[in-house]
Amino acid sequence: MTTATLKGNERPTIGEFFLRAPAVGPTLALLVAIVVFSLSTDTFLDLDNLSLVVQQSLVVGTLALGQTLIILTAGIDLANAAAMVLATLIMAKLVVGGVSGIWALLLGIVATVVIGMVTGSLVTRIKLPPFIVTLGLLTVLTAAAKLFASGQALPVADSLLKWLGTRRYLFGGIPITYGMTLALLMYLGLWYALTRTPWGKHVYAVGNAPESARLSGIKVNRTILSVYIVAGVIVGIAAWQALGRVPNADPNAFQLGNLDSITAVVLGGASLFGGRGSVLGTMMGALVVAVLRSGLTQLGVDALYQDVATGALLIGAVCVDRFARRQQS
Repeated sequence: MTTATLKGNERPTIGEFFLRAPAVGPTLALLVAIVVFSLSTDTFLDLDNLSLVVQQSLVVGTLALGQTLIILTAGIDLANAAAMVLATLIMAKLVVGGVSGIWALLLGIVATVVIGMVTGSLVTRIKLPPFIVTLGLLTVLTAAAKLFASGQALPVADSLLKWLGTRRYLFGGIPITYGMTLALLMYLGLWYALTRTPWGKHVYAVGNAPESARLSGIKVNRTILSVYIVAGVIVGIAAWQALGRVPNADPNAFQLGNLDSITAVVLGGASLFGGRGSVLGTMMGALVVAVLRSGLTQLGVDALYQDVATGALLIGAVCVDRFARRQQS
């Protein structure tokens, strides 16, 4: 019997299994969390509460979509939540100044796209590490948001900017919002782009081995720049989601939004080393974070301890990724 035959008949190790199906882990974690909290509380499985959990995951889940793209290319974005907050303030201030809601929305998204272009240019042209670039931008954008709003929250009364928070009832009893529908369409769209288009294959190739991708004819810098631009669009839409959830632009909001988005992506089975991850996994990861926070809140756990639990989840997910890679090698 040849070596090739032996390898063909071998069962995959645990590490290889999770590398091939990265969404399995977070899906199991989500199911376990739902079972635990449904047994621990009386209201967790109520339709209203489940709808609220999904709504609470929308902003982080949308940020996590953009984060997924960047992590797939072996980058990281520490400034996505700060950019989103700045966009909410831009939208709110424009509306207060008499600009129509549609123009305020578009200009807010343009602002996040420009931030994405700047980030991508610094990474691809000057070859700065994404961690350093986005860490610097995190400080700049956080200060800029507070200066722009003079440290004050701005109420949003425009119907378009609040539209994503409008609630409707599916089949007469299941509460959903337009934001939930938009998020689902975004996940489906990005799933298609990553799995069914040449651009998606290039993103994975660049994350796996950028030099090999370059030698095969892929324009690596152009691909990475396009990833940051698309992520910028997604961050702008996340700002719209945030205003739909709470019609109030606050410069102090979502201070841990960047870390929550990274946690969702890594929990979803993506590798911080690039080249591995999925949209489905990110969705499951975002829901795990939301379910964890909702369940702990219903159990009366302090918000600070919830942050501790979220951080521990992130460390655990990275450890699992390292274990899986060692098993494969």
